[in-house]
Amino acid sequence: MESGFSSSMEDYLEAILLLSEHDGAVRITDIAEKLSIAKPSVTAAVNVLKEKGLVTQKRYGRVYLTPEGIAQAQRVKGRHRVLRTFLVEVLGVAADTAEKDACAIEHVISAETMERLIAFLERSLSEPDSLLR
Repeated sequence: MESGFSSSMEDYLEAILLLSEHDGAVRITDIAEKLSIAKPSVTAAVNVLKEKGLVTQKRYGRVYLTPEGIAQAQRVKGRHRVLRTFLVEVLGVAADTAEKDACAIEHVISAETMERLIAFLERSLSEPDSLLR
């Protein structure tokens, strides 16, 4: 885990980012539904994210990512996207399985491995025949 955050905190950041892409703010209820987690647990996690300066929230209000929160969430989302692409496009893993696996792997993959995976995908997907070698 390159970010220094727990995998669950990364999941919260990614969920808030995805949910906020619609109107910029997210309700605790929305996060709870997306992650299938109880609202009190989400509230506790949001409080930790607030302490770390990654989100802002007025009492009982909507949750907003700070610029640092956005940056962290985008890193997680990017790793997830690259891993899912690799699993589906290169290994032929079913999309639903790839989604779950990418979510698990994104938290533990090293920066070096991620960089090499991105380079591999850029070469391979720009040269489709190379995937068969």
